[in-house]
Amino acid sequence: MTETHETDVIVIGGGTGGYSTALRAASLGLKVVLVERDKVGGTCLHRGCIPSKAMLHAAELVDGITEARERWGVKATLESVDWLALVATRDDIVSRNHKGVEAHLSRAAVQVVHGNAELTGPRSVRTEGGGGGGNFTARRGIVLATGSRPRTLPGLDPDGSRVVTSDDALFAPGLPQSVLVLGGGAIGVEYASFHRSMGAEVTLVEAAERLVPLEDTDVSRHLTRGLKKRGIDVQVGARLLDATVLESGVRANVRTPRGETRTVEAARLLVAVGRAPVTDGLGLAAAGLTTDERGFVAPTDWSRLETAVPGIHVVGDLLPPPSLGLAHASFAEGLLVAETLAGLASPPVDYAAVPRVTYSSPQTASVGLGEAEARDRDHDVVVNTMPLSAVAKGMVHGQGGVVKVVAARGGQVLGVHLVGPNVSEMIAESQLIVGWDAEPSDVARHIHAHPTLSEAVGEAFLTLAGRGLHQQ
Repeated sequence: MTETHETDVIVIGGGTGGYSTALRAASLGLKVVLVERDKVGGTCLHRGCIPSKAMLHAAELVDGITEARERWGVKATLESVDWLALVATRDDIVSRNHKGVEAHLSRAAVQVVHGNAELTGPRSVRTEGGGGGGNFTARRGIVLATGSRPRTLPGLDPDGSRVVTSDDALFAPGLPQSVLVLGGGAIGVEYASFHRSMGAEVTLVEAAERLVPLEDTDVSRHLTRGLKKRGIDVQVGARLLDATVLESGVRANVRTPRGETRTVEAARLLVAVGRAPVTDGLGLAAAGLTTDERGFVAPTDWSRLETAVPGIHVVGDLLPPPSLGLAHASFAEGLLVAETLAGLASPPVDYAAVPRVTYSSPQTASVGLGEAEARDRDHDVVVNTMPLSAVAKGMVHGQGGVVKVVAARGGQVLGVHLVGPNVSEMIAESQLIVGWDAEPSDVARHIHAHPTLSEAVGEAFLTLAGRGLHQQ
């Protein structure tokens, strides 16, 4: 018979939510077993956030050469992109991060078991396929953190070359001359932006009436304008009818908003229509759990992220909305669950104050409610929009963009929405503003450095506080 090992906490899944839970629980003196079927770090580290942002940084450098030549008189030209060298740098960044996570887990004395995990009861797990496997029981609880996989559409079978998903797009061979991106959420927009920077002809198709449809409408409008200015063919309110894989690429028929059928040929079709939670083989029924109609494992207590089965908690992409499926939200969820299992009082995750970023060119960054969402919740709102081009540093960048603030009339700031260069690095201030229920007058008291892009944020709040300077 297989030996049964007892521990305090069992974490199934070693992505951002799982390993953050394990590290925090171990730091609180709990004995932790972390089971991961692939590599610790999960999708974010190995196939998503980190490698894609590395590639997008390279894309920024390419765009900078064009701007230097066309706008600043710097007679620079791009000879070529050494794809293998670019990939090597990306992989080195991923590898160093991966080794760092492994080292953190080792120093924390977290037992990492490589293999598949299956629940055999509300406090028991069986592992297979890796070293150190066997049966485990948890005194304190079990944490489900098995993540998600890309969704696809019927008839679209990814082959890693001509038809790819967001998980394998960065690892497909070479740089295609043309790309059809299906899906205008953050992932689709980022990949469309990257490939355009690398010289590809890009068509971006979104079934909803606007890009990044979960964001404020002005964010969508400014983002769409910026992408079109770069030569990306943006088709919103459009649907894929069918696609045929050819020897040299893909031929797709797209239904336009006018009801016309348009044929698009591209060397690569990138499917970015969302992600689905991974629960196959997890043995939920043996622990008394089920998924909802969308495949999520919903907690019954969001303040503890605890399921209907006491002691089983959920973090990361297995959670339904209002969780956001974002790595940094998973970190917060991991901290909450670990502290809960250690018997500490821990503040619940405030999802309204979690920043959302799209790392395209232009970038978008938002926190809190959009204008329409705030009105739908019966807020009497005041809104101010400040163009980045209205401040000197915005003129230097020359890429347009906007700061939009949504506030309750006579009350707190409900949301802040940014579009433009480097706004991913500007959103932290607004996260604190929304998270701490600040009012525009609270923000207006603080001085922003001049000249900076963040100065536009300060100016937007000055105007709402009745102290407008450059914006009247």
